[in-house]
Amino acid sequence: MRRWQVEWLLAASLVFYAWEQPWLLGLLLLSAGITSVASYAAVTGPRPALAATVGVLVNLGVLAFFKYNRLIAESLLGDLARIGSVGEALLYLPLPAGISFYTFHGVSLVIDSWRGKYPRPQPLRLLPHSRNTLLYIVFFPQLVAGPIVKAAQFMPQIGEKRWGEIDWRSVVHHCVLGYFLKTVIADNLAQQTAYIACPACLNLASIDLLVLLLAYSAQIFADFCGYSMIAIGLASLLGYRLPINFNRPYLADSFADFWRRWHISLSSFLREYLYLPLGGNRRGRLRTYLNLMIVMGLGGLWHGAAWSYAIWGLWHGAALALERMATDCGFSGGGGRVARAMRILAVFAFVTLGWLLFKLPNFGDVLQYLTAISTNMQLRPSALRLLVIAAYVAPIVIYHLLPSSRLSERGRQAIEGLLLGAIVLNSGSSHAFIYFQF
Repeated sequence: MRRWQVEWLLAASLVFYAWEQPWLLGLLLLSAGITSVASYAAVTGPRPALAATVGVLVNLGVLAFFKYNRLIAESLLGDLARIGSVGEALLYLPLPAGISFYTFHGVSLVIDSWRGKYPRPQPLRLLPHSRNTLLYIVFFPQLVAGPIVKAAQFMPQIGEKRWGEIDWRSVVHHCVLGYFLKTVIADNLAQQTAYIACPACLNLASIDLLVLLLAYSAQIFADFCGYSMIAIGLASLLGYRLPINFNRPYLADSFADFWRRWHISLSSFLREYLYLPLGGNRRGRLRTYLNLMIVMGLGGLWHGAAWSYAIWGLWHGAALALERMATDCGFSGGGGRVARAMRILAVFAFVTLGWLLFKLPNFGDVLQYLTAISTNMQLRPSALRLLVIAAYVAPIVIYHLLPSSRLSERGRQAIEGLLLGAIVLNSGSSHAFIYFQF
């Protein structure tokens, strides 16, 4: 049976993807097929650069058509009624699950194959290569939500696995902590922060509005980090290693440091496949600042098909460019612990403020929320609301200040046991934990 492990895993991943929307499996298989042929031709064909270019453009074209078609049409035409019934039907095609991730994986495989960045069987045969490509594209732990895994990281791992190769410590740690962050913290905080999008929220006290924004910052971290950890744990159970995706990002003392800690797989992908090909920092200062803005703007747009996401990306791009400009002018981030703590608070405040663009896609709503913060100072805050949110935010603070590397093995097991109990209790009812009804 061990010699069929890859095929069984591939079949299970395809069933997982097609379970609720089987008609979307055709697009995934088409994308994987194009990626297989393009990456194969980039290694064995007479014109590898052309094959790689076609493979990258096709993958990005698929992503653009299904994810950004309506945004592009609205931006160019304004009135969608002008495109006719057929065009309108195309604009409202369902967004395939995981398309942002599996198209990026296709881009990575084509480019890494062309660059020769990972060892391949010699001679390279199309059928085994297509099987491995499909597994890389459809590997179910990270298929719909990441992390983004570069081909050079994943492809060499494909093969038979033994029980003794499983890192059970990694499985338990990542699954328990991931499920706790996702189901106990993020999902329960989402019930609180949903109020941010309600018009009645603008009548709350300034402190309540700030606390809700702080809660959303904690929620989005717990959500993203939680499902990334679950993916890492499940992959470890199958004998595969996925890269760490979050490394205590709210302790970053600079914006560059934040992006070395936040969604590491995405920032690494953008750096290797976009920032460096654009010239990186090798073509002068002004070009470096422009490259940072372009990369972050496109990275923001990757998160969602709305201009608010692009503005969020440019918000971070401007911060990175100004920070690089300050460094180029001789300003350093030195100082003692107090100075570093102040920088951490400043970066956290900037990042948290930017999350409003995620929660409120309409830029006018963002301005109204900020206006309410500045004008509702005389209103009395809700002590109960503050206590409820503090109860959920506290584990995020502890997670950042007390990493597992500082704990003994017995201490980690004790904490994981407590977290597992919290997961079981929370799963018993959607309101098992404290819930404040606004």
